[in-house]
Amino acid sequence: MSKLVKKVFFDNSAKNTAEAIEFLSAQAVELGITDDKDAVLAAFNEREAQGPTGMTGGFALPHAKSTAVKDVSVVVVKFADKVEWESMDGSDIKAAIAIYVPDDEATTTHLRVLAQIAALLMQPDFCELVLDSDDEAEIIAALEEGLAE
Repeated sequence: MSKLVKKVFFDNSAKNTAEAIEFLSAQAVELGITDDKDAVLAAFNEREAQGPTGMTGGFALPHAKSTAVKDVSVVVVKFADKVEWESMDGSDIKAAIAIYVPDDEATTTHLRVLAQIAALLMQPDFCELVLDSDDEAEIIAALEEGLAE
């Protein structure tokens, strides 16, 4: 499988879920993950409508399943300030790890990647590295290692 983690963005100015998802959708086009920003935005919003993707410890795990997504991809966004995003523990979100999945891989690859990232978010060392590091290569390497298992 090709490299899943495409990019880490730092100091994003989003203030809420809608702004963060708008940014993630626009960047999907820039990164070649999709040619259809609106379809990806709709997929993110559809998932959020089912229940918030804010996890614990300041992380969100938004995911978009769409025929418009070319390849399974992961993008990390670290926010300049805390983002208003409904979360399991009621905390504001400091970083989002977004998953983009083609519809035809929605049950297999999607669930595996989602489970692997959720497991990583249960590891304090991983969470600390993502929140504290300003080194894109270091964050990508930690994520790729967790996704390789």
